Amino acid sequence: MSIRVAGEIDAAAVVALWRSCELVVSHNDPSSDFREAVSGPCSDVLLNENELGQLDGTVMVGYDGHRGWLYYVAAAPHAQGKGIGRKMVEAAEQWLRDRGVAKAQLLVRETNAGVVRFYEHLGFEAAPRIVMGKWLRQ
Repeated sequence: MSIRVAGEIDAAAVVALWRSCELVVSHNDPSSDFREAVSGPCSDVLLNENELGQLDGTVMVGYDGHRGWLYYVAAAPHAQGKGIGRKMVEAAEQWLRDRGVAKAQLLVRETNAGVVRFYEHLGFEAAPRIVMGKWLRQ
């Protein structure tokens, strides 16, 4: 496995992977999310490429000044069950450690609750928080 930081040239392949893993919802523009992450000073998209140069996994990682966040953790359907997701989370955690970030967080949509066990296996736990939101665009 070869993990590297994504660049603009990787956008189409990354968004296609996110779509194939059903991580995209109608109110998020994954292309915009990708562009923001790769151009921001406090975020990156990390990629895993196999020995054939195929994209097998991704994670978007960032730091908001208080804690680290993981988004778009994905393992390509053909590579699932091979430890790719775990490696992507570990790479994101190292990215955060390298920047002195003490805590990593992520959100799981109720429609994707099947991944909760995966994250629990990696040491994540449900946090007693109330998440509130407000749509700013109609």
